[in-house]
Amino acid sequence: MLPANRHDRCRINRSLLLLIFSSLVVLPMIQHVDARSLSNLQAGMPSRFDGWKTGADDRIFDDRTIFSYIDGAGEVYKAYNMRWCLSRQYVKPGDTTIILDIFDMGSSKDAFGVFTHDTDGDIIAVGQDARYRPGWLSFWQQRYFVSIYMEEESPAAEEAVKELGLKIAQLIGSKGKRPRLLKRFPDEGLITGSIRYLHHPLVLNYHFYLSDENILNISPQTEAALAAYNRKGQNALMLLVSYSQADTANRSKSGFLQHYLPDADAGGAAVLENGKWSAIRLKGKLLAIVLEADSRQLAETLLGTIDLYKPEE
Repeated sequence: MLPANRHDRCRINRSLLLLIFSSLVVLPMIQHVDARSLSNLQAGMPSRFDGWKTGADDRIFDDRTIFSYIDGAGEVYKAYNMRWCLSRQYVKPGDTTIILDIFDMGSSKDAFGVFTHDTDGDIIAVGQDARYRPGWLSFWQQRYFVSIYMEEESPAAEEAVKELGLKIAQLIGSKGKRPRLLKRFPDEGLITGSIRYLHHPLVLNYHFYLSDENILNISPQTEAALAAYNRKGQNALMLLVSYSQADTANRSKSGFLQHYLPDADAGGAAVLENGKWSAIRLKGKLLAIVLEADSRQLAETLLGTIDLYKPEE
């Protein structure tokens, strides 16, 4: 999970959420038919390493009981269709406790997505795209999001956290694929560490507040990705939304123009109150929006360099 002092990074306006909180569920094992199931990972996880050994019994949470474990950040995992979470403690006399949380997100896309919710930290060679911040390591691999943190920092615990991460990554084995939607972003000036993948309006509002209403009709049937750009000293923020139905894409474009960009000209561009530019373009089921850009030219150039006809395959 996200460490307690980092939960605020994942807080979303709870007044917008209609979620049911449930009590803790403790299960000895989860049964899946998949050969790489969480129960298989649990069976292969080390019981001891470098002086650390398992403490309390493992705990298993589903998409409802996760709130009894993670108060404040559970909404984020639920927004990415979390299936299960396995939590294990490692203890060592005279040192801190290490907490390992493995989230089965059901797909590599959602594992990648929940990972992108917080990509601060140094890149290290563990799993896929691992980040290490003082006291906390996170990465995604296959359909899993892995979080390992220490209750208190120590040099020995830092090395142990990284070693445990390598062991879990090796145990998971195969790697996952990034969402194909990401290939639609123009390469020039793309800040790769800024990419956020999502399909929930509340996650979008966390990274860029758009509206209390879901004006873009973002849902589990849509894919969306947010990315920042810097081209020749100018900055921009671009959002791509891929819909399953063309009429939903059309309604979403109309809703955006009506509620967010009512002053847009015939080209779908307008200057915002903060002096930045926003623009929108639609082709088929793909909606491309420059939410903010330092200039109209940058906004239109970004939209113009997206191959809207290119299949996501």
